[in-house]
Amino acid sequence: MKKIVFAILLVFILGFLTYWGIEMSQFAHGVKNDSVQLEKFESYKEIQNGDIIFQTSKSSQSKAIQLATNSKYSHMGIIYNIDEQFFVYEAIQPVMITPLQDWINRGKNKHYVIKRLKNANEILTNSVIAKMKQVGEQYRGKPYDLYFEWSDDKIYCSELVWKIYKEATGIEIGELEQLSDFNLNNDVVRAKMKERYGDSIPIHEKVISPAAMFNSNALITIKQH
Repeated sequence: MKKIVFAILLVFILGFLTYWGIEMSQFAHGVKNDSVQLEKFESYKEIQNGDIIFQTSKSSQSKAIQLATNSKYSHMGIIYNIDEQFFVYEAIQPVMITPLQDWINRGKNKHYVIKRLKNANEILTNSVIAKMKQVGEQYRGKPYDLYFEWSDDKIYCSELVWKIYKEATGIEIGELEQLSDFNLNNDVVRAKMKERYGDSIPIHEKVISPAAMFNSNALITIKQH
């Protein structure tokens, strides 16, 4: 009889310890996940709707863009907070919205700079942000413009951001230029231009570069990593 009681008691103790171990493991895992979420929130807490983010792309044309515009940055997009998650609206192939962390991971060395319109708190109201998203919708799904034309049929990264801000806020971020204003003498640039245009380079085509927007006095730097 004593052996039976001892066996039952032993099973109960082992079961309790197993259950306790599982509970503690789940608790610890939950704390870890919460810490990761908190860390991510803390790293993004400075970001606001409408912020503009820049990076160095790993694309085949990135080096040519950097050399032609004398800039480190070759790609950009607009950040939106959607259901408490951050995304980047960008012109790649095609125009689409990308989770912010995925966008950052895609850039060279995961380096990025986030800039914001001066007086954004007064200018980028909820209604203006809604209008920016509405304006941007007309470009969603459109192909990337390899030829950097100013038409809306195809669109490139800085053109997308510039046009959304211009139409929704009336503000021009960065000065429009022509292809002839860029440094077209570098061998890398010349080779890429030859690949795209052959012998008919549209040197008078209106363009807006990531460099022009990055250096605009209309923006202030918020965060970089």
